[in-house]
Amino acid sequence: MSSHNQTVTIAPEQVNLAKGSAWRFLPIIGVVLAAGGLGGAFALKTGHEHQFWFSYLTAFYTFLAIGLGGLFFVILQHLVRAGWSIAVRRLAENAMITLPLLCLAALPIVLFGMHDLYHWTDTEAVAADVMLSAKASYLNETAFKIRIGVYFGVWTLLSVLFYSWSTNGDSDPARGAKNAARARAFAAPALFLFALSLTFAAFDFLMSLDPHWFSTMFGVYFFAGSCLSIHAFLTLMAVFLRKSGYLQGVVTDEHYHDLGKYLFGFTVFWTYIGFSQYFLIWYANIPEETMWFAYRIADDFFPLTLLLCIGRFPVPFLFLLPRAVKRNALTLSIAAIWILFMQFVDMYWLVQPVLAHHHAIETGEHHMTMHLGGLDALTYVGILGVFLAGFGWALGRKALVPVNDPRIAESIKFENF
Repeated sequence: MSSHNQTVTIAPEQVNLAKGSAWRFLPIIGVVLAAGGLGGAFALKTGHEHQFWFSYLTAFYTFLAIGLGGLFFVILQHLVRAGWSIAVRRLAENAMITLPLLCLAALPIVLFGMHDLYHWTDTEAVAADVMLSAKASYLNETAFKIRIGVYFGVWTLLSVLFYSWSTNGDSDPARGAKNAARARAFAAPALFLFALSLTFAAFDFLMSLDPHWFSTMFGVYFFAGSCLSIHAFLTLMAVFLRKSGYLQGVVTDEHYHDLGKYLFGFTVFWTYIGFSQYFLIWYANIPEETMWFAYRIADDFFPLTLLLCIGRFPVPFLFLLPRAVKRNALTLSIAAIWILFMQFVDMYWLVQPVLAHHHAIETGEHHMTMHLGGLDALTYVGILGVFLAGFGWALGRKALVPVNDPRIAESIKFENF
């Protein structure tokens, strides 16, 4: 199969999964994991409702970060008319199109888990708390559900639009060029919608777990983690598919290098945002703000905070610094796996201390106890299955690269200098 730019020729077997390929079983594996993980978690839920929903939210937001990161990657590449990324952009599109499925996976939280997760749903507690009463016009169940519906609608619309524009161009070069122009024209307003929806969804789902705390940088903090997640995920998929015999001659060491540079750059960006948020709150010394950090450096959560501080910055920063590491499939994969692991640690650090804090207050133990057990593992496996089912379906449905994108030749031939 040749692109309409006649300077390159792409063989069909390079960019389409073979019928007998093990990759074809990814959706089935995903469904099995989703059924087993979520089924097992629901079976253990009785008597541990609070823990279940906090574990579910942690797992959900870990994989939502990859889906939203994929959407951002696709929009940004169209907006800046990037050439290098076209060879790996379809992988990001396949990650992005899991968003409608992930939104469905979030419905149990919205419909059944709010009272276990969010203190502000307790009307008696709101009436007795001046700060919660002041925020009641925003933090109430009806407004929350409406906003979540808007976020899910925006993510579904954007992901389906950009995915369909890209995949529909695979059959015809002229359509491929026309759809690429459409995507580029819509990228600017799409980025605006994406930024608003991601930021306020982070406020609603995560920051409102502790409704007394507030940070205008919180949305950017989650955004930085999403960018790290998608570039790590793209790195692993590009390496594995190339090693499996696909994408040979399409994805090169030059693409590894650029993905490695993005991992390095967003590691620094996450650190900048995370430290800035902490430093401003520490400097202002307002009790409602400092308390959020105080119980994350207390008791069982102090080692986790140290792991986050060291594992999110010094470890990947120093490891990815050499040029050779970013151009080697093995070392780059190690970095990507570590970054995805640290994304889970980050989400756990954002969500789970709230439950431990509430439990310590209710029982009068005055000790922050960290629980990491079966419910965490099962919900993680379950949401992983949901993600893999959607990603695997998209992976086998169309070519692994947008073969008729006008700049595919540029992407295949580009070099780092």
